[in-house]
Amino acid sequence: MQRASAVLALLFAFLLTIADSSADDTAPKFAVPLACPTEAGCVVRNFVDEDPGPGARDFHCGALTYDGHKGTDIRVPDGAALAKGIAVLAAAPGKVLRLRDGMADVSIRVTGADAIKDREAGNSVIIDHGDGWETQYGHLRNGSISVKPGDIVAAGQPIGVVGLSGNTEFTHLHFEIRHDGSPVDPYTGQAMGSGCGKAGQPLWTDAALARLTYRDDAAFDAGFATDKPDQWAARSGAYATATPTTDSPALVFWIDVLGHRPGDRQTMRLTGPDGVVIAEKTDTVQDAHVQWFQFIGKKRPDVGWPIGRYRGDYTLTRDVGGQPQIVIAIKRDLEIR
Repeated sequence: MQRASAVLALLFAFLLTIADSSADDTAPKFAVPLACPTEAGCVVRNFVDEDPGPGARDFHCGALTYDGHKGTDIRVPDGAALAKGIAVLAAAPGKVLRLRDGMADVSIRVTGADAIKDREAGNSVIIDHGDGWETQYGHLRNGSISVKPGDIVAAGQPIGVVGLSGNTEFTHLHFEIRHDGSPVDPYTGQAMGSGCGKAGQPLWTDAALARLTYRDDAAFDAGFATDKPDQWAARSGAYATATPTTDSPALVFWIDVLGHRPGDRQTMRLTGPDGVVIAEKTDTVQDAHVQWFQFIGKKRPDVGWPIGRYRGDYTLTRDVGGQPQIVIAIKRDLEIR
């Protein structure tokens, strides 16, 4: 009797293995859902929360998520490209189920949470891929959605433009995969909250995995402003078209980076024509930061800003194996005429 029970248990486990394998085989493979610029690429800012409890951990057991986050937040570290418009793409073939449009592109810091209650994803599109699989594309630009319910879409087909609608403080795409209504992590193929650090079968295509790698430190964006810059405005591309002139009240170089660690050393420098240093700052990072915004600059001299080329430089250096190593380097040039 015991032997028969053991055989039945083994058979049941085998059948479960077949069922799991079949589910994996029928799962779609998803391509990058954004037309990432060639130079800047795309950066994942938040991953699916894999902590089953009240805490938050991404699939790498890192802090690039928050409690209850169901999708993958993909950002473009290029304000100029954002201002022109980054196309959102269908990640796999399917049929448009439903959508929402008409919500303004404005930060939640301005509207407040009550204004977007039950519409946190903002302008969005949901696509059915069959066998219980669907994807959602959230925070799209107002008026940019180019599909309608019932449309059949191909992988890579534009369906809208990245925006700032709904519950967000910065321009990005919230991309969410669901199977039978439950969120699934595209990096592991496992259900949200399954626990971090586990091996799994990614749902991304190989090309998507290569472009949307896990990066806990990265140069995000940088640029120039003519007054004290605001980090949330910068993250929405507000300074992408800044054109300082000889009469600008100030000249400011700002940076936005991911992954500060205690002990890292950072240097910012703003130089003018002929290499004259206008402003400079060097310090040691005291606390860890998932994302960090800072700036240096100077008020306009009485004679105005000299005509010529200006440069902003930023480096973050970290001890790796006892040796200093530059892990982030940013350069931006500006011409004042």
